[in-house]
Amino acid sequence: MPAPVDPPSSSAVPLRVRRRVVVPALVVYLAAVAAVTLTPGHAHDTSLGLVRTVLAWLADRGVPLAFEPVEAVANVVMFVPFGVLVGLLLGVRRWWVVVLLGFATSVVIETVQRVVPERFSTVQDVVMNTLGAAVGVAVLAWWLARRARRRPAVAPAGTL
Repeated sequence: MPAPVDPPSSSAVPLRVRRRVVVPALVVYLAAVAAVTLTPGHAHDTSLGLVRTVLAWLADRGVPLAFEPVEAVANVVMFVPFGVLVGLLLGVRRWWVVVLLGFATSVVIETVQRVVPERFSTVQDVVMNTLGAAVGVAVLAWWLARRARRRPAVAPAGTL
């Protein structure tokens, strides 16, 4: 039976990498999320039309997908990178803080959407975004644990 492995932390990723790579990636990601979620609804007519066209095409071929479930899954997927990136910064041992920050970020987005033309604020979006942050930090924890198990143990000096 293998020895138990301590829960991984973001310390498996060097601090300089977290500062030089993860922080800028998080800034770019948050800017993209803001562009997608906080611009007036008419700015997304083309992409929504494409989604509806694809859904209609799939329905014609016997795959009945409605827009609402696709939107819910998209809200989860949109926040997976949030969970990964914030998890890298804070560490997966603080997974609950990552999830809480995902929730807070989603609440801010949904609150701002209340005043943006042609945007709609829903509790479901907050729930799905929060779930996405949780999935992201869980995937990160899994990846770090897998990586830690694959690393060869360093033998103490003088034991070889």
